[in-house]
Amino acid sequence: MPRRPKRSPGSSSVSSVDSPERLQVAVIGAGACDARVDQLAFAVGEALARAGAHLVCGGRDGVMAAASRGARAAGGTVIGILPGIDAHESPANPAVSIAVYTGMGQARNLSVVLSAAVAIAIHGGWGTLSEIAHALKAGIPVITLESWSLSRPDGRDEPLLRSARSPREAVELALEMADRERL
Repeated sequence: MPRRPKRSPGSSSVSSVDSPERLQVAVIGAGACDARVDQLAFAVGEALARAGAHLVCGGRDGVMAAASRGARAAGGTVIGILPGIDAHESPANPAVSIAVYTGMGQARNLSVVLSAAVAIAIHGGWGTLSEIAHALKAGIPVITLESWSLSRPDGRDEPLLRSARSPREAVELALEMADRERL
């Protein structure tokens, strides 16, 4: 796990990150989902916004759109990290507050997780798995909700990877495990 320099408790960058209003949480999942997964993602986005966190996602459809709608419904901010170079090539879902166009295609998955203090993976496909791997490699905690079940080849538990049974538990674990010095 990468080591991060420690910041002094009195530094202005830490105090702004310690504020729940500044906490950025990535919600990752597939670009298409069924109604049940849509409801899970909406509830996660809504709970994050009510906790004062900004939601970071891939800015497109499926889990990303559902979580975005939930966050916006609760008055939250949604940061969409999009794969294309502009809105024509890569339209954001309507609930995105701030669109960031990367021109990086699927490589933008790295930017999504590196823009957060913790990630919540909901269901998902191969792109979600790549985001989980990028987050863990960077030392960013990941909470899974009906998502990938992973184990180390040597059988040891991964301390930065936890599983939740409900949207509420996922958000509680994310807020507890967030690396608040990360950003």
